[in-house]
Amino acid sequence: MENKTISRTLRLFSQLMELNDENPFKIRSVANAAFKIDKLPFPIAKKPFEEIDKIDGIGKSIAAKIIELLETGTIQELESSLQQIPTGVVEMLSIKGIGAKKVGIIWHDLKIENVGELYYACNENRLIEAKGFGLKTQEEIKQKIEFRMAANGKFLYSHVEGIVNQLFTDLSVWLNKVDSRETLLGVAGEFRRYVEIVEEAKFIIGTDNITGLIEEIPSFELLKFENNGDNTFTAYTESGLQINLSIVQKPDFYLEYFKLTGNENHVNEVLKLAGSGPFKTEREIYEKAGLDFIEPELREGLNEIELAKKHQLPNLISYTDLKGSLHNHSDWSDGVHTLEEMALYCKEDLKLKYLGICDHSRSAFYAKGLNEQRVIAQHQQIEELNNKLAPFKIFKGIESDILNDGSLDYSDDILATFDFVVASVHSNLRMNEEKATARLIKAIENPYTTILGHPTGRLLLSRKGYEIDYKKVIDACAANKVVIEINANPLRLDLDWRWHHYALEKGVLLSVNPDAHRKEGFHDMRYGVMVARKGGLTAQKCLNAFSLTEITDYFNQKKISL
Repeated sequence: MENKTISRTLRLFSQLMELNDENPFKIRSVANAAFKIDKLPFPIAKKPFEEIDKIDGIGKSIAAKIIELLETGTIQELESSLQQIPTGVVEMLSIKGIGAKKVGIIWHDLKIENVGELYYACNENRLIEAKGFGLKTQEEIKQKIEFRMAANGKFLYSHVEGIVNQLFTDLSVWLNKVDSRETLLGVAGEFRRYVEIVEEAKFIIGTDNITGLIEEIPSFELLKFENNGDNTFTAYTESGLQINLSIVQKPDFYLEYFKLTGNENHVNEVLKLAGSGPFKTEREIYEKAGLDFIEPELREGLNEIELAKKHQLPNLISYTDLKGSLHNHSDWSDGVHTLEEMALYCKEDLKLKYLGICDHSRSAFYAKGLNEQRVIAQHQQIEELNNKLAPFKIFKGIESDILNDGSLDYSDDILATFDFVVASVHSNLRMNEEKATARLIKAIENPYTTILGHPTGRLLLSRKGYEIDYKKVIDACAANKVVIEINANPLRLDLDWRWHHYALEKGVLLSVNPDAHRKEGFHDMRYGVMVARKGGLTAQKCLNAFSLTEITDYFNQKKISL
């Protein structure tokens, strides 16, 4: 066993001891031994066991643990600690710059148990609430986690959107310089289809001079493209995103653009009907196939072709259809901005008609959740602001925690004071499918539940989310007239777009909610709209596309039915 392996094991042992708040002197001794062993000029494993405790910085107690490690491959005391600490907490120890002391605060005080939850907490600005953390530390942790997420070659759409759009602009400028003739340029693939996780960005260029353009590729200095042959090139951005570039003859551009955009099943089925071209536009491909034009985000090889044959494609929702924003947080709980600042931003900057404020409920003590007295105080402020900002309206909402048994964490008397209630799970995410489903259904059946928030609790690329029986949950929402949230935070995008179709078929309304914890968070509704379009959502079936009058009536009717 190499010295570095022994050193790393002892270092982990010292960190776990610190997490468990053990004797500081003992922790320092183990950490110091780990440091000394890493710097030794000889392999400690080749030393006679009886001489190990004579090495500087290693006493009899630590020597015994090293011998145990060399003989068995582990240290039993370390293994016992690992069994008591969540795997995700141990993983956080590997993030440089945090340290065991801060990980302990994150775990014990904020109740965060994995890297995904930590990243989400950074986005919510919740880390600065903890002792010893500030904005700078929070931002550094966020950047390090993003770097780790990118290491596996997968990226959140929101992380690469700016990179891809800037590259499109840079390529456009470069093409104008190197090719005097008109060229065509497009971004295809997952990015064009608004897929929530992107593994590569596909660019395509149509030109009348393929040979000349290929010779100019090295002059594009912003990326180093490697020639793959067949007029295709590959490069990687600084963040590690793979960029694939195809160069085709201009008459073939729209056919190849189409091929590079859609899911393989979609492309094959459409071309069986349309033939091999050439085509002057993408729309012509669908026309010759006898189909209505199918938007890129729908080209997933599901039922979109059948709908296009029957002229039954949905009129997809757009960002401008949204009239208000529901499920948002202010500094009453774990938000950054005041309630008035959030409302003014919606009214004046975004030109929205209403805001639904849903600060955390009393069980979310880690997020300064509102007890009953603070609920009453917030409602008084909302009434004052509504008089001041009219006709803009703030709706009195709450994000009420769904407890382990499916009940909400306020009495009916308090729940009745809200205009609407978003019911969400934030704790105990390890239930099996049967228990997790039963838990959600009980919350859905609560007559005060208006919206089911982020139904699976997933954090993309970080946490899978709890297993549920989607059909049973959606059916329960249909039976109880509960809206399902499309949480627009790009880390969540939950409910998954693959289940929007089923929810809409069952008559369930969806709501594109940003879960904003600061003013800038409202802009996440763009990402919610993108995946809502993938799921076939129309403005008519989106709660926050309702006008102020319509949504007021909706909330009032819900209360009348209680």
